[in-house]
Amino acid sequence: MTERPARRPRIIAVADTDSYVKWAAALVADPWVDGSLIVLDTELVVSDTQLTSALSGTGLATERVRRAAFDELPVRLAGADGVVIAARGPLTRVVARVAAGLNPRPVIVTGLPGISLPATWLALHFRRQCDMFVLHSHREIAAFRALADERGIDQRFALATLPFARHAAQTAPTSSGTDLVFAAQALAPRSREDRIRVARILVDAAHADPSRCVVLKLRGRPGEQQTHREVDAYPDLLAEMDDVPRNLVVSYAPMHEALATAEGLVTVSSTAAIEAAAQGVPVIALDTFGIDEKLINVVFAGSGLLGGADDVVARRFRHPHQDWLRDNYFHDAADDSWVALVADLIVRRRRGDLPGRPAHARVGGLARDAWERRLALGNRDRSLIGVAAYGAGVPLRAAMRRWRRVVTRARGPRSA
Repeated sequence: MTERPARRPRIIAVADTDSYVKWAAALVADPWVDGSLIVLDTELVVSDTQLTSALSGTGLATERVRRAAFDELPVRLAGADGVVIAARGPLTRVVARVAAGLNPRPVIVTGLPGISLPATWLALHFRRQCDMFVLHSHREIAAFRALADERGIDQRFALATLPFARHAAQTAPTSSGTDLVFAAQALAPRSREDRIRVARILVDAAHADPSRCVVLKLRGRPGEQQTHREVDAYPDLLAEMDDVPRNLVVSYAPMHEALATAEGLVTVSSTAAIEAAAQGVPVIALDTFGIDEKLINVVFAGSGLLGGADDVVARRFRHPHQDWLRDNYFHDAADDSWVALVADLIVRRRRGDLPGRPAHARVGGLARDAWERRLALGNRDRSLIGVAAYGAGVPLRAAMRRWRRVVTRARGPRSA
């Protein structure tokens, strides 16, 4: 049996972008832990408006949230039993380095904020120095464990119900709204042509029933940053069309508020599909562009949620198949293991038998550290060594990429 700490462990999460802030806040709001959140100042950090939206519905009180610069982290994290690093891979790597250097060293936890299939090597690689990796379905655990074994990466994986799926209403659908809510994403689909096609589907759906709204749900206002940089934003594409009806509207409200008035949700692969299903709101996972790992929608194969443009226009929403649920985000809460594993690691750390995890072997010393820090923080890193490393590293990296292309072409196509 896992030995639990005598008191609630002090867990501090560190996050910067909208999706990671939302996930981290909900995770450390767990009543089992004494949780708080540091919003780290990076080039992609959330605005005050985005922060308010991300925190809404997470259960974490606003007085438990503080903003901080990177150089403040050693002081802010001192004394924590555990640190949850909720960030993109490059930022996770440099924050883990800070946490690992504290004395006493906290248990270092990491994770991904939503649908995490397919499992990727880089997701594992950037998080090597973390003691535990939180995922959200039995399927994700199996995929990441298999990849870690294949790549020879030693990692502990733990299961946690997605915070937005905790109150699943699968047996009693509760949707009573009238809005068609489209959860926009920066990278799915990516091409301008495909994004214009999505915009056209929304326009057609709005024309099909002028009495009901089509809501374009966006995660950031113009000028605000997101986890992934967006090109060809939907409002810009709609502005180029001359037949956009008045019942196609834009919303920046928190997702749970948008779903409160939704008849159904449409997305390509957003975690909003899981949040909607948990609230009993039916979904269409748009398969107009196929099922592909690059679209992050392979998880919906066999779910019963896939549908095309005609389904969207006709509002033929659907609920997930029961046999898909357990392996995909709607497992029994008793299966969750992250709290027990964190507790065990904290006890081991206090006893002194939790050795630190070494960072991945690399060359470059302090210059390499400065380069990685600059990549992670962007223009928020104003250190002289960071500026110098970035100035030297950018052309060097470009030269190395050109050299690899030359070598690849020289080798010619591989034989079958």
